[in-house]
Amino acid sequence: MISLKGIKKRFQTENGPVQAVDGVDITIEEGEIFGVIGYSGAGKSTLIRMLNMLERPTDGQVIVNERELSSLSAKELRKARQDIGMIFQHFNLLWSRTVRENIAFPLEIAGVKKEDRTKRVDELIELVGLQGRGDSYPSQLSGGQKQRVGIARALANNPNVLLCDEATSALDPKTTDSILELLVDINQKLGLTIILITHEMHVIRKICHRVAVMDAGKIVEMGPVLEVFRRPKQEMTKEFVKQITEPEETIEAISSLANEANSRMVQLTFVGDETESPLITQLIRAFDIEVNIVQGKITKIQNGSYGTLFVSLKGEENVLDEAITFIKEKKVDVEVIKA
Repeated sequence: MISLKGIKKRFQTENGPVQAVDGVDITIEEGEIFGVIGYSGAGKSTLIRMLNMLERPTDGQVIVNERELSSLSAKELRKARQDIGMIFQHFNLLWSRTVRENIAFPLEIAGVKKEDRTKRVDELIELVGLQGRGDSYPSQLSGGQKQRVGIARALANNPNVLLCDEATSALDPKTTDSILELLVDINQKLGLTIILITHEMHVIRKICHRVAVMDAGKIVEMGPVLEVFRRPKQEMTKEFVKQITEPEETIEAISSLANEANSRMVQLTFVGDETESPLITQLIRAFDIEVNIVQGKITKIQNGSYGTLFVSLKGEENVLDEAITFIKEKKVDVEVIKA
């Protein structure tokens, strides 16, 4: 569906060349929700803008729907872009146009007849949940409603790819969740391939099937979201995962408990059916140890459940060793936390 091969982007600045994207290779399947996460300056926005040639790569190939975009003529590229919708962090709406007129704008450019435009706009207003707001102006809408207009406008020409450039970063958490739920609904109803970039692991956790972690223009880790959550390899990835699994109060509690005599602070990671296992009850019954649950959380992601539990185990050293071996035999990941 989408293939990036050896993509590089270099900008010339007053202080010399800057390598924004450096040798990225990604294949994204049809109907997939693919996330790219990284801190500011990682090259995420530049990468996503090369997927529709808003930025042209210095080197490499961008292949979408079996077409290598950089090789297309200006006319061919305009047509190819109709298959690639895009939504932005700050909405980019036309403030002098109503909701209806904003959504209809790409259809006007494409030369669609007025009757067909009206029908399509009505369909999209219903799809994104903006019934009754068609004649409102952007200044009369909430942030979430503005982004719904942006999504509807991006879908006007029936694209099969939707690019999301930090689409929820300007929204509050509740509104962010509603927009992410809408994107999942659109993905399922329309079979749309969605590529989104973000610096928030919550966004990746909520809707993505796979994720690529980006740093200094390179992809440093990539895989199914569940696998990346369960076994992050790079330090940067571990930092992002901690956004979900280790709130600040947990870290404070760990610091105060990890130094206690005859005890071990452990992080247990459960995946799928393991999240329903009565492991703590089994531990207490099988071993002469004290179990203190510090913090626990089960998180739903696109392809399963992911649970983390921080537990302080207290007892004799040999018994603690046996207890940890028992946990591992239950196919639960165990990490002993050091102070």
